Amino acid sequence: MTTHTAGSFTFADWQEKVIAEADGSGDGASAGNGPKLASAVVTNHFTGGIEATGTSCAYTIVYTAKEPGSAGSFAGHELVSGALDGRTGSFVLAEHGTFDEKGTVRCVFEVVPGSATGELAGLRGAGGFTAVHGEPSVVYAFDYELG
Repeated sequence: MTTHTAGSFTFADWQEKVIAEADGSGDGASAGNGPKLASAVVTNHFTGGIEATGTSCAYTIVYTAKEPGSAGSFAGHELVSGALDGRTGSFVLAEHGTFDEKGTVRCVFEVVPGSATGELAGLRGAGGFTAVHGEPSVVYAFDYELG
């Protein structure tokens, strides 16, 4: 039987660095307004159905243009240790999403099979969120099964 839960999370820390930049001209010249590849290490705090302080998340991010406010996509994994609707343990979420020039982020995630521990062993599930850049808290939804 599928259980639905929800809550919110906040970013506690975001450390990002550029991995590579294209020049945008196609001639191999110095970096310009072309796409950019970055990595980010993020710490989140979850409340609600998922209760977890200090999750660990690693993203690879593609910005479609160098200037701020560009669109792009991301993928990553997040280790969540805490509780899910009162059951303790940990699990890993595989996440992927997009962001647009207006600052709207859309993300879907799913539990990595076999990653759940403790009272969450056997956890399967998927969910997602939509966030607006600058808002202090992000609402998520998560549907899951145990067993």
